[in-house]
Amino acid sequence: MIGQLNGILLEKNPPQVLVDCGGVGYEVDVPMSTFYLLPQTGERVRLLIHFVVREDAQILYGFGTLEEKAAFKQLIKISGVGPRTALGVLSGMSVQELTHAIAAQEPVRLTKIAGIGKKTAERLLLELKGKMVDPLLTGASGAQHGLGPTQGQKQNDILSALVALGYSERDAALALKALPEDIGVTEGIKEALRAISK
Repeated sequence: MIGQLNGILLEKNPPQVLVDCGGVGYEVDVPMSTFYLLPQTGERVRLLIHFVVREDAQILYGFGTLEEKAAFKQLIKISGVGPRTALGVLSGMSVQELTHAIAAQEPVRLTKIAGIGKKTAERLLLELKGKMVDPLLTGASGAQHGLGPTQGQKQNDILSALVALGYSERDAALALKALPEDIGVTEGIKEALRAISK
């Protein structure tokens, strides 16, 4: 079982990253909340890992904090919520926002996330009630803000991240048009997610 990766960040292709650990490159899917805090490529990174083994694949999901990993594990315990949906939830809102939505039983906030309908949102809130009221894990990030590459590549990275999170190319492109031209990948994804969820 892989519980943590500590190595050099080789590539950032949201929501996936490639981490070199002793000459072996691990592809890791991360929520946008973790992606925003990644260092620049070529720098050291530490990710907490949730390892999923399926009949057709072995997938690593990485998190910058214990809090995010704990929330992810709670989410995937819910019937009908798989790892991709859980990543989408943690990309669309912080753990604190999710905790607040659960405490207040507000399904509307969750339905703004791609792939979450009204019924799924209500089931999510019901099943998580009392399980995430006050997260015990405060987390240690181990990551820092990084800068993106050229502007054209930044736009492509933002668009790819939104599509990978389940938004249609049309919605992603519309959100992208509303962003300032000089915006970085991290800020661009944040702003685009905010714009889509309005």
